[in-house]
Amino acid sequence: MAKPITETTPEATDLYPIRTVCSITGLNPVTLRAWERRYGLIKPRRTPKGHRLYTQFDIDRINEAVRLLDRGIPISQVRQILDHRQEQGAVQKETAGHWVRHIDDMLHAIGMFDEHRLDALYNEALSLYPVDTVTRYLMIPLLHELGLRWASAEGSIAEEHYFGVFLRNKLGARFHHLRVPQTGPRLLAACLPRESHEIGLLIFSLMAKIHGCSIVLLGANMPLTELPRAARRARCHAIVLAGSKGYDYPQLPPELKAAVLESPVPVFVGGGYSVHARDVIAAAEAIPLGEDIPHAIKYIERVLGES
Repeated sequence: MAKPITETTPEATDLYPIRTVCSITGLNPVTLRAWERRYGLIKPRRTPKGHRLYTQFDIDRINEAVRLLDRGIPISQVRQILDHRQEQGAVQKETAGHWVRHIDDMLHAIGMFDEHRLDALYNEALSLYPVDTVTRYLMIPLLHELGLRWASAEGSIAEEHYFGVFLRNKLGARFHHLRVPQTGPRLLAACLPRESHEIGLLIFSLMAKIHGCSIVLLGANMPLTELPRAARRARCHAIVLAGSKGYDYPQLPPELKAAVLESPVPVFVGGGYSVHARDVIAAAEAIPLGEDIPHAIKYIERVLGES
């Protein structure tokens, strides 16, 4: 009879406890257990005491699942794709519908100012998907949709503010409690002066932290004259500034230019403002990033690596 595998037997050398798998994959135990129970995506072995043990095959499968989720594929489709490698055209159509339905459900909860329902939908998404997947395919499109609703008078400023407060609390709590190895650059993150919309900055900071960056977060409406000294004292590798699409501050070009000249590190500017004011930012010798947050993080790392 085969000897039962435990954490201390030689057979366990190729098996990993859940805490190790979470460290390797970046997922949390709640998500791994949900993937196992609800979707049968992974089937870990068990010790005599009931503790889960994972093989390298399980870890590879989890990482592949994360890559599929990063492409926007819903968790309900992932096992089928991994097992059978379906045609991607039908899957992509279903993928779009999945996130649209979730966005519609959250929009309805926001319109009713139903915090209980909104919280339940948000927590459900985070229990099944990595936070950067939820941010990319749910939070960012939802914020965009709210902006469109307000601009077309279909929604209200109250709805946008209501969700902004909700999301600021959620992102802030997750940012401050997130514990991941910080192997990337140290970034000083702040909004441009007189910029009060800080949700984009919070999303950037959270996703950068998940990807291993160390973040010194200063928040909204930051005077540029303070940043070079703060970057020196905090020993940061770069300054990252954020401005929304409607940002307008006539004094920004000379102030940004002066800050860049004084800064000991590169200065990046992201968000909607960096798209339509790309020439202004470049003229100040700062580096425009655009609105694609995952791409911006990779670009910052590449620029810093080259310098």
